[in-house]
This record gives sequence, C-alpha cells and structure tokens, in this order.
Amino acid sequence: MLRLDGVQAGYDGTQVLWDVTLAAEKGAMTVLIGPNGAGKSTTLKVINGLVRPTRGHVVFQGEDITRTPAHERPGKGIAACPEGRRLFPLLTTEGNLRLGAYPKGARSSADETLTYVYELFPRLRERARVKAGRLSGGEQQMVGIGRALMSKPSILVLDEPSLGLAPKLVSEIFVKIRELREAGLTVLMVEQNAYAALRIADFGYVMQNGHVVKSGPPNQLLDLEELRKAYFAIP
Repeated sequence: MLRLDGVQAGYDGTQVLWDVTLAAEKGAMTVLIGPNGAGKSTTLKVINGLVRPTRGHVVFQGEDITRTPAHERPGKGIAACPEGRRLFPLLTTEGNLRLGAYPKGARSSADETLTYVYELFPRLRERARVKAGRLSGGEQQMVGIGRALMSKPSILVLDEPSLGLAPKLVSEIFVKIRELREAGLTVLMVEQNAYAALRIADFGYVMQNGHVVKSGPPNQLLDLEELRKAYFAIP
C-alpha cells in the first residue's frame, strides 16, 4: 500500500535520512522503532508531506506522491496523528474531531464516522462538549486518533501514541489501535515503547542514525539483547 524507495531527507542542509526503504502492507500494522534521533519521526513527516525528500520516492497505492503537498494527502487516504496530538485547546472534543473530516470524500459521512469514533472511544462521547485543553493526556490521544479517523483513511500514521501516558492508558490505547488493524485499517506507527509496539505489530523496522538497520516480523525483532544493541549502538 505504502512504500518508501531510497529516501534521503533532512532539514536546512543537514541530512537525517539515508536511503530509507520500507513498506507498509495493506491491512497490516507496521512499526518503526529505534532510539531518539534515529530518524523515525522524519520518516513519518516525509510520508505526510511535511518534509520533501532530496532523493527517493514515496509511493501510495501505486501512485508516486513524493511531491504531493501535505494538505492533499488526507484526501488520498493518508491520515496522521502527530506526536503531541496537536489539538486545538479552545475547541471542544467534538469540534476537534469534526475538523478531521475536511477531505471532500469524508464530509458527507462525517456524522456516521463520528458515531463510529464515539463507539471506539466511548469516553469521548461523554467529553464531547469539553474543551480539548481540559482533557487528560489519554483523552487527548484518543481525540488525536479519532480526528485522523474522521478523514476515513486507508492508512493511519501514528507518531508516538504512548508518549507521556500512564502505563494503564498505554495499554488501553494499544488495544484500540489493534482493534483498528483487526477491522482492516492499515496502520504505520512510530513508537518509543519498542517491546509493546512489536507485541501488537505484524512487521517492524529498526532505525538507527537515519538508516533502517534491521527489519522483519516481531518474533525476529523481540530479542531484548538485540534491541538493546540497536538502541544504544552496541556492536
């Protein structure tokens, strides 16, 4: 469904990604793990159109979208929940959710999709009229994911969904993400909690210093000693 071929990218002349090649298969959950500064979030920004590669290609459902502007990508089926949620704190929960339905193909079914989001996250229905700035961290993460789902995506791109959450809430969020994948949604996720992410994933990539250094199904990547070496650059 989604493929990066030999992508190089960076910021202000500083290269961050080096020949990154990876794929997110349709209906699967793919995770990117690695230490801070490995290039994981930059990879997602390339996918979302926020960073343009200096070399390589981004292909989505057979179409080269490398130069497609960021604001057009949700309409093609790519929805993102960024790190830190990026909600509008003075808007209500429902107001934030409805903003996610701005792609033309999602507007006519916004009410139906909103019902689905409330069924997935019942707590949000209870907090629908509460301003987002007053929600807990876990509730804000639910809104971030829900807002992305409002665009009726083909692929959901998540950046650090467990960041700053208590362990109990992390488990709850991961259960919901897995439910989405089991319902047929393709998921690509960057996650700091490598062990928890791999336990619910179908395929994983380990990044280090802007390179993909290892990939495979979770049972090949869950070796804690190997993960320790990858995270701390131990030979």
